[in-house]
Amino acid sequence: MKKIFYLLSASTIVLGSCQQQATKEAVKHQQLAEEAIMVHDEIMPQIAHFDKTTVKIDSILGNLGQVLTKDPKADTAAIRIDLVTLKSNLEAATDNMMTWMKEYNPDSTAVPYQEAEIEKIKAMKKQFEDVSLESNKKLGKL
Repeated sequence: MKKIFYLLSASTIVLGSCQQQATKEAVKHQQLAEEAIMVHDEIMPQIAHFDKTTVKIDSILGNLGQVLTKDPKADTAAIRIDLVTLKSNLEAATDNMMTWMKEYNPDSTAVPYQEAEIEKIKAMKKQFEDVSLESNKKLGKL
């Protein structure tokens, strides 16, 4: 009888610790998923600005002759290269966000998956910051 009691007590302890571990992982997963969405929500509004900027770039590229009226010494070939590169960078940032949103699975309970997604979205945030600075720098003088 004592053996059965000890066996039941031991199995209860083991099951209890397994449940605690599962609960800890669920909480960790939830925190990571919330962090990923928080970073997403922080950078997502920039996409509308990036889209407007690409339209502005197209307009400038279509009217590069006007740049010469403002600054006759302007190197329109260099400006064209800068603007085409900037437009490409803006579109790449937007495309990366769209791909991430389509592929992201917030319901995944795998903590390593969520940690990897946090790294992806943080890298994307850096990309958005970099292209935003590039945009301000290149378009600020036009």
